[in-house]
Parts: sequence; C-alpha cells; structure tokens
Amino acid sequence: MQLINEKYFQLKKIDDKNIHSIQNKINSKTKPLGSLGKLETLATKLALILGSEKIPEIKPTLLIFAADHGISGNGVSIAPPEVTQQMVFNFLQGGAAINCFCRVSNIPLQVINAGINSPINHPQILNQPSGNGTQDFTKSEAMTEAQLNHALLAGIEITNSKVNEGNNVIGFGEMGIGNTSSAAAIMAAVLKTPADECVGRGTGIDDTTFNRKLKLIEIALQRHQSQMNSPFDILRCVGGFEIAQMVGAMLQTAQQHKVILVDGFISTAAALVASQINSHVIDFMVFCHESEEQGHKRMLNYLGSKSLLNLNMRLGEGTGAALAVPLIFAAKEFYNNMASFSEAQVENVVIK
Repeated sequence: MQLINEKYFQLKKIDDKNIHSIQNKINSKTKPLGSLGKLETLATKLALILGSEKIPEIKPTLLIFAADHGISGNGVSIAPPEVTQQMVFNFLQGGAAINCFCRVSNIPLQVINAGINSPINHPQILNQPSGNGTQDFTKSEAMTEAQLNHALLAGIEITNSKVNEGNNVIGFGEMGIGNTSSAAAIMAAVLKTPADECVGRGTGIDDTTFNRKLKLIEIALQRHQSQMNSPFDILRCVGGFEIAQMVGAMLQTAQQHKVILVDGFISTAAALVASQINSHVIDFMVFCHESEEQGHKRMLNYLGSKSLLNLNMRLGEGTGAALAVPLIFAAKEFYNNMASFSEAQVENVVIK
C-alpha cells in the first residue's frame, strides 16, 4: 500500500496572473462597484479555478461520508451510535434534508460508507470503510496508521472518480454520531486552543451531556498531546474515518484544480487538517455556511475565510454546501453573461 504524506500532495498556490483582468471584467458590469458583494468574490474564485475568460459549465456533486466514532459510546450526543446507520438508510431512501436540498438544485448525491459500525448493502452506497468505527480516543488512538492511510487513499480515489465523471464542483458533507467531538478535538489540537473554546452543543445536548463531552475531550487531548506532532498524527489520534476520507478527497480535489464546497463544523475540521498538510488547498475552497456550533467561526477566522451563508443551521450532512450551489450558478451566470457598460451602451456613469 502506498503511504500518504505531505509530499504526496504537490499543490501549488493558485495562478492569479489573470486576477486583474477578472476584476476588471467584474467591475465593468452594469452595476456599482462591489454591489454584488460576496457573489463577486465567489465569481473571482470560480474564474481563477475553472477559467477566467469564461467560467465553464458548472457540474456539481455532493459527497456524504458516513462513519461511527468510538467516543459515542460514552453518551456525548442526544442519539445512540446506531443512528448513524439509520440516517444512512434515510439518505439512501431520499428522506433527509440533504436529499431535499439536492433535489431542488439537481445535485447528484453520493453516500459513502467511510467506516460505520455495521455494513450496509444497498446499490446506491459506496462502501469503502476504513474500519467499523474508530476506537474511543479517550482510551487509545482513534485509528491505526494503516487505517488512516486507507482513509486518505479512499478519499483520493472518490475524488478522481467524480472528476472523471465530469464534476468540477465537489461538495462535502458527513454523518456520524459523535463526530462533533472528533472535530472539536481536531480544532483544539491544530489551533492549540483550550477544549472549552472548541466544544459545542452538537445535536443539542443538555448541560450534563455537554460537561461530560467536554471532560472526555480534555482527557483525550491530554492523553495524546505528546503524539500529535503533525496533521496526520492529529487525524490518527482523535479523527474520524469520515473526516480522514474528506481530508484526502479535499486535497485531491485541489490537486485536480476543481472547486471544494466546505459545509459546516465537521467538514471545516477536515478542511483545517487539509490546510495543515498543504496550505494552498484553501485557494480552492468555498466555505458555504457558518454553523451555529461554537467553534466554527473561530476555525473560519483561523483559515482567513468567510462563509457565503449564515442561516443559523447546525445539521451537517452537506446541507450548507447544497444550499450554496445556486449561488455558484448565479456567480457563474453574471460573470459570463451580465452586460458591461459599453455593451449595454450605458454612458455617463462614474465608477467608484
């Protein structure tokens, strides 16, 4: 098996030699300067990644990586571990919020078993488990080096598959009871921030459960402190299989020069680790919404990014990424087809 390390992902800073022509093209549209706000920033990013003369046809897809977490056996969520599998069935049957949002915008949806406790046989699921749930990271490392390597390779492979199918915008979502605990631990380890500034309410836990969750994450961070010397170590010690597969997939999406749609707290934790492996991956990322989870805004600030949307959501599943897709289409459409002042024969307008 090929071993994955930093040298595998040879990402370079995005080529911005056309940035001035892109900006001039946007500024010359029949509107006041900057009046389309974040859509102008989004159009600039799409043009830099996909093509500056004309943004090509947008072909989105959304990936949901599902996995179980050993820490969930300690009661850190409102739901027991078996809900991961039950929700995966819900995705496959088309009954979840993410299914509704994908249907609205005609986004193909791929559900991926990255490591749930029990296998699922269904024609629409992609089974590439890195294990049957991680270990309880308060007691041992979440996964072995071999499992981490498998997860990163599996993420790379699914990206290559989707790009080969013609997709150029890839959204990332997840499902896994206990994964806000993993994401919070990752955030604390990367940002070197106290756990109480990272741990949130997740699915809406009460004070007793929150205090238990916080204490367990503090125990885990203390236990693994001396081992977490690289982003790969952090994933291995406190990560989840779905998070690790997202890391590999995000890095490969950037390597393929496609657009990464980052969902909420857990997906941003994956983006955070990916950025620690190669910082240039951020150039290819669109952060879709700001989660209500406590640590999300702080992660976004650390990454120097702002979200497109703030809808007070905290669901996950890729719902924020799916809701951002219409904005991707809108940014592409105005960039390509909105008239310039000269084309529209609009004169005597002072552009400031």
